[in-house]
Amino acid sequence: MNHRPSAVFNTATRPTAALAAAALCAGGASLLVGEGFLGPANWLILSEIRLPRTLLALAIGSGLGLSGAVLQGALRNPLADAGLLGITPAAGLGAMIAFYWGLAAGFPPALPAGGLIGAAIGLACLLGFNGRRLSGPALILTGVAVSALSGAAMSLALTLAPNPFALAEISFWLMGGLEDRALSHAALALPPIAAGATLLLRLGAGLDALTLGEDTAASLGQAPARTLYLAAIGCALTAGASAAVAGGIGFVGLAVPHLLRPVFGQRPSALLLPSLLAGAILLTLADILVRLTPLLLPVSANPPLGVLTALAGAPFLVRIARRTAP
Repeated sequence: MNHRPSAVFNTATRPTAALAAAALCAGGASLLVGEGFLGPANWLILSEIRLPRTLLALAIGSGLGLSGAVLQGALRNPLADAGLLGITPAAGLGAMIAFYWGLAAGFPPALPAGGLIGAAIGLACLLGFNGRRLSGPALILTGVAVSALSGAAMSLALTLAPNPFALAEISFWLMGGLEDRALSHAALALPPIAAGATLLLRLGAGLDALTLGEDTAASLGQAPARTLYLAAIGCALTAGASAAVAGGIGFVGLAVPHLLRPVFGQRPSALLLPSLLAGAILLTLADILVRLTPLLLPVSANPPLGVLTALAGAPFLVRIARRTAP
């Protein structure tokens, strides 16, 4: 009897099951960690402070990891992540406008809602500028343009900030983090992240075909433009909702697929679910480290989560660039 299919199945599922177990463990550990404190807490602290932060870390990490795997497969670019499409800067601009005009002061959910609206506008520009003939290079170029426009508008808003305190708060928010997030933020971000992840997980066959080139993918019965459209929409939902709630958190989507390829192989479809789980683990552990920083280093404040992921991801980016350089 040939047991090869079973062996392949076990080879593929065992690491994924291990990642799922690790994600559950990371979430449980996050519930035990406070600001500079390690241990259990009363129900009020657990439900109002630690639970929303844990849910958001798991959801945002999973969305960023999955979107990075999809974009690297769809665009055939090992350096691709959600920021490449301009969705993250557009979401940051929308949240900044909500903060800048005082909407968030009277109605706190206006901040993430503004980020979601900004991500939607960025997606509309991304797809509208390309029309029906969408291709990988066109998507990248348009994403760079959307990112540049959003960045310029954010710089202008920072320059015209009404007072130094508003400037400091906007700058800190843009660095990325999960401090002071409530269940209302989780309720606003989790549905679009779940919808985007569901959409992206269904693109495996199209992504595998795109690795052979858009013309070859079309000859195999796949529609490259449709796959790219759905990838852009799914990444806008996941990355846009993440940026709307947590600000700019980079390098998660970039690093996760590269960390997984030695185990799961190069095929994009094989990386989708593992990238979702590994992204959740990575961001949750990073957020735990942020909260434990006062116990580990002589500092008086926790570093922003986005700064920590950038410090860890920048050398990783250099390594990838050197490895892929001709």
